[in-house]
Amino acid sequence: MNKARNVFLVGAMGSGKTAVGRRLARELGMDFIDSDEEIQRCTGVDIKFIFEKEGESLFRKREKTIISDLTQMENLVLATGGGSILDAKNRDLLRTHGIVVYLETSVKQQILRTQKSKARPLLIGNNPETILTRLMIVRGPLYEKVAHISVNTEKQRVTAVVKEIKEKLLQQNLISLKK
Repeated sequence: MNKARNVFLVGAMGSGKTAVGRRLARELGMDFIDSDEEIQRCTGVDIKFIFEKEGESLFRKREKTIISDLTQMENLVLATGGGSILDAKNRDLLRTHGIVVYLETSVKQQILRTQKSKARPLLIGNNPETILTRLMIVRGPLYEKVAHISVNTEKQRVTAVVKEIKEKLLQQNLISLKK
């Protein structure tokens, strides 16, 4: 495997992809983009609105286009949406155009991290524990399959997670830190 030209973060909602991604990009001297934020920027509306008006399938179509575009960039840390790995083409693009880091966390931790958010359309009006458990049953194996490395974010601060990611990337000779 060559040195990373990109680092792609995958994982469930509430795993810390955006917070970790921002910090990791800063420390690696790379650009940062959150795919959900990019979809919102391109459409001019939030994810919740897209889910309500177009449904999840059309959201996933938009997401696929954004992932395809973003994976062609270089020097990028990308925080992907939790469901982006459902699409086989997305998984292939992520694996072939960068180093994929799976941020693992438990359903219990996801609930704690997402309970105050009004921007999680899959959780609105539902039992979060049931929904998150079902999502993890389907998505967990896909996160594991697509990832080059995994880091558990359970009860860890962003700085600790970023440090662990950098150590794993260095150990596997996937990055070289800029002096």
